[in-house]
Amino acid sequence: MKLKERVVVGILSTLVFLTVVLVLNIEVVQVSQNGGGSPSSLGFLENLVAPDARSGAMVAFRKRVLQKSLNGSREASDPKSGAGAQPPVLGSPIDPVTNEIASVDPVVAEDFGDLVNLLVVKGAVDRKLRPVKFTKKKKPNPTVSEVLGFKARKNATSFERFHLGISRMEMYKEPDSIVDKLLHDMTTDEIVHMEQKDGGTQLKLMIDYASGGQAMMKPMRFPRDRETLPDHFYFTDFERHNAEIAAFHLDRALGFRRTPPVVGRLLNITTEIYAFAKGELLKTFFVSPAGNLCFHGKCSYYCDTSHAICGHPDMLEGSFAVFLPPKNVVPRKPWRHPWRRSYHKRKKAQWEWDDSYCEVVKETPPYDMGRRLLDLVDMAIFDFLMGNMDRHHYETFLVFGTNDTFPIHLDNGRAFGKANHDEVSILAPLVQCCQVRQSTLITLLRFHQGENKLSKVMWKSLNEDPLKPILLEPHLLALDRRIGIILRTVRECVQEASRTELVIVDDGV
Repeated sequence: MKLKERVVVGILSTLVFLTVVLVLNIEVVQVSQNGGGSPSSLGFLENLVAPDARSGAMVAFRKRVLQKSLNGSREASDPKSGAGAQPPVLGSPIDPVTNEIASVDPVVAEDFGDLVNLLVVKGAVDRKLRPVKFTKKKKPNPTVSEVLGFKARKNATSFERFHLGISRMEMYKEPDSIVDKLLHDMTTDEIVHMEQKDGGTQLKLMIDYASGGQAMMKPMRFPRDRETLPDHFYFTDFERHNAEIAAFHLDRALGFRRTPPVVGRLLNITTEIYAFAKGELLKTFFVSPAGNLCFHGKCSYYCDTSHAICGHPDMLEGSFAVFLPPKNVVPRKPWRHPWRRSYHKRKKAQWEWDDSYCEVVKETPPYDMGRRLLDLVDMAIFDFLMGNMDRHHYETFLVFGTNDTFPIHLDNGRAFGKANHDEVSILAPLVQCCQVRQSTLITLLRFHQGENKLSKVMWKSLNEDPLKPILLEPHLLALDRRIGIILRTVRECVQEASRTELVIVDDGV
């Protein structure tokens, strides 16, 4: 056989061999996709890499770059939740037959009788988690009215009465008819002026009422079933108006009462926003191709035509959060949160890699004494329950002292973005410090062990809002599941501690 013929035969043989290999590879991938294994987008080329080297490199990359959850959440195990996946569509808020929360996550059934026993031994509660007689005197709880010597006028508005009723220990009392009246007034009072709030990453509107009260409005961008995009970082996530409403109700249900009252309201863009718009804000109004009235304002993120806020055709939902008292009357102090995230797509904060970080915090005022460290653990529990990773600063009222009052739970618009993902890193203050306030632990155990689950309490509370439903079922059920995760963390801390009192702290709050 001549050399030329040999070359031709060799080429043909090679082509036939490659064709057979490709056909076999396609069949293997098809079998894998039908349940026979895990398909690979790289086909047979991936097998050229040694399995050990491939997995080792991926693990190293994930540890170095990706911020993975520590709890193996559903998102991590769901192949549909990866990059490029669409936000999941969430279900209905209640079971149409029983008219109650539809299902229960298995983690909710876990028993924490050991933690209950610890509280019983301490004399804090009985075995049904009912409080026993307290021996400690309650701490003084003066109000703004008492500290500053202001008295409410006979015809004072609900806004004024709320401001004067803020106290050292809480934003409002429970029950408090003034708060209920305030929520009603924010949804019904006539709006006489509106302007965009300067600064901030996303659009916010300052609302003036005919009564003289003020509120901060965050407009609706998406329907309830739209979740955080898989490729979005926490600092680029959209703010949700319903998250602000739900955060207020959650804070109230937990007994913290550190979040200013928030309520939903349906607005007419034409008569209640456009009519008062001026300057640069006015220039951003337009009518969409669908005939809806839209605007986008001026801000750092998502203030352009492609991210406009649109009515239907000019009706728009929004959350209304009451303004706190003016700073020149009741001054507030901003504090940088010690467990603040890096707000960078590659860098990590010190607490994310330093397991002994809490020891540094404990040596730094105001966390070296008083209630503040336990307040931050409370805040971490609050944020974890609603999945809020955006907590960089907080404020306190200076009229009550620098370290003898509560931190205000402000700005919760990036919460409730992922119902099926539990971001355990939010619990860093609890995990690293291994301390929890006794009253907070009792509250969590009551929700977990009792018949009134937090999901049920929240659903009933949110059902009072004019924009109901505020949260859909998956977000409500996530609350019960996350309580179980918090209690597991406390249990692990107790098991590792030399004395229970070092973990479960009774500071009288």
